[in-house]
Parts: sequence; C-alpha cells; structure tokens
Amino acid sequence: MVIDDWEVKAEVEAAFRAYEAALTTNDVPVLEALFRDDPRTIRYGGGENLYGMDAIRAFRRARSPVGLERTLSETVITTYGRDFATAMTLFFRASAPGRVGRQSQTWVRFPEGWRVVAAHVSLIDG
Repeated sequence: MVIDDWEVKAEVEAAFRAYEAALTTNDVPVLEALFRDDPRTIRYGGGENLYGMDAIRAFRRARSPVGLERTLSETVITTYGRDFATAMTLFFRASAPGRVGRQSQTWVRFPEGWRVVAAHVSLIDG
C-alpha cells in the first residue's frame, strides 16, 4: 500500500479545500454533497452527536450562518492507498477567543468521488 501518493493526496486536499470553503460560507448543498449520504455516516460536533446523513442534513440546514469564519493550522492530510484518507486540522475562531478547535475527518473514495464518512469537531482551552 502506498501512503501519500501525490496524485491521491492532491485529490483529497482539493476535496478538503472545497469543504472548508463551503463551511465558512455556509454553502449547505456542497457541505451535504461532500458527506456520504448513508445512515452509517457520523458527525460528532461541538454540541451534537449526529448519526446518519439525515441527522447531519437537518443540522446543516438549521445552523446559523453567522460566525463560521476560521483560521486553520497544523492541517495534516494522509492518504492510505487510493481510496482512504484522513484529514486533521486545528482551527481558531474570533468568536471563541482562547479556544482551539480540532477537526478530524475520514474520507473514502466512492464512484461519485471523495466523501466524508466520519467527522469529529471539538473545542478545548488554548
């Protein structure tokens, strides 16, 4: 198995950037498209545990678009073979001074493209 094949890594990095752009602009259709539409997809957030794409979709559609801007740091994307990757990053928001956000995503390549199948977001003291 090849770890961090440059072509595969570039694909995941592009998907990650698309996700980040959609997140900070509250582009809900893109956010929904980048998560696997499956009842086994999971997203643990800062204040919610979402099991299945229906729950994730409901959360995204109800979320306030205010204060989503953030700065990323220490982003690490690692690919394993051609169809599996992880993306880990720290983030900082003006609305959460003194706090450090942590985000992890598990990406899998499907026929329709790269999709997040599991994600975790949390905040800790800086």
